[in-house]
Amino acid sequence: MLHELDIINPATEDTVATVPTTSPAEVDAAVLRAAAAQETWAALPPGDRARVLRRFAEVVDAHIGPLAQLELLEAGHPLGNATWEAGNVRDLLHYAAGGVERLTGSQIPVAGGIDVTFQEPLGVVAVIAPWNFPMPIAAWGTAPALAAGNAVLLKPAETTPLTALRLAQYALEAGLPEGLFQVLPGEGPVTGAALVDHPGVAKVVFTGSTATGRQIAARCAAQTKRLTLELGGKSPNIVFADADIEAAAAAAPGSFLDNTGQDCCARSRILVQRTVYDRFMELLEPAVKAFTAGDPADPATDMGPLISAAQRERVRSYVPEGAPVAFRGEAPEGKGFWYPATVLEGRPDDRSAVEEIFGPVAVVLPFDDEADAVRIANATEYGLSGSLWTRDVGRALRVSRAVAAGNLSVNSHASVRYSTPFGGFGQSGLGRELGPGALAAFTETKNVFISTEESK
Repeated sequence: MLHELDIINPATEDTVATVPTTSPAEVDAAVLRAAAAQETWAALPPGDRARVLRRFAEVVDAHIGPLAQLELLEAGHPLGNATWEAGNVRDLLHYAAGGVERLTGSQIPVAGGIDVTFQEPLGVVAVIAPWNFPMPIAAWGTAPALAAGNAVLLKPAETTPLTALRLAQYALEAGLPEGLFQVLPGEGPVTGAALVDHPGVAKVVFTGSTATGRQIAARCAAQTKRLTLELGGKSPNIVFADADIEAAAAAAPGSFLDNTGQDCCARSRILVQRTVYDRFMELLEPAVKAFTAGDPADPATDMGPLISAAQRERVRSYVPEGAPVAFRGEAPEGKGFWYPATVLEGRPDDRSAVEEIFGPVAVVLPFDDEADAVRIANATEYGLSGSLWTRDVGRALRVSRAVAAGNLSVNSHASVRYSTPFGGFGQSGLGRELGPGALAAFTETKNVFISTEESK
């Protein structure tokens, strides 16, 4: 019996589409198609592959508006955010295309001959994308994998498959071979598991929860299958007394309210040096309350709804009756999975300060000195991202080296650029995505020795 996914607009709770799911048998057929297409794709001259990917980027660029509207409908992202996300897919395709002709091996000095290395594509890559940033994160794996000569099978999240399906249409329009880039909607335990377990899939790229990532890692280990994991986070935003306190407070809301806090890089722990704590809180309150929650289609909206009713209940569980709420913002009432921006005052061992909330909630924690700040920042199993605010360059470097996180930003909250590596420490994942090394992560290094000794 055919099973379908109901795609719900989280701002209105209306069903906007129904999408058929992919059965294990259909996954198997998709892998076979992908393997055949990959051989043709990998045999193309590098310049030709690059040109096709650039055409893909140009087709995406011509459809930024429709892609943004789909993202708004299925994920509830404000129009400005959704437009940026579609543009990011375009930019990442262009960046990956630029790497096709620069994916070089090396020549290694050896005795008795010449030794060279080649970067060979893996074959078929499975990309399992999350619902919080459906377009950009899908492209993080897809674009460099294609550029390196692989085929890609993309499984979008159950709640957000529409933009992925549209991107697959644009790929064909741009001239990618049939079967090279396929989108396989479905549930994780069925479609996702079939992809992870399939012997014809050479690598899995997964972005999602740490618990699910551990399960996927165990299944990949059974086949010694290559794996990249981008998992959870509980990122600190450290504000020192010598910082520009006004700038730090003004920037803080965006660091944990962007995408309604549904961001693994969200700075949901705000660490403030005790001597400026009261002043920072005075400045933070109006900044948070000015962060407008409302209709995602309104250009003035800063924050949309949460993705689902279940996610809203999860977020609520971190702010029980009697929780130490410092202040809240406003959120629409009525239909939609809305939750107001919420700032808590707490302690480093509070549940809200330890676990990933994945919603518009932050906890503010005081600290005494640099060592205390580092201790609190590192008191978590995660290590994905973080920020620190200071005018002292030496302190910026010391603390950046001391905080156990893969991506740190000084006097800003920038976490992700397609031109720089991204990934986490600890339970935040394995491997790195994006940046100059992105294509190489989808290849195997082959070493070839050619003897120059005369035959005797």
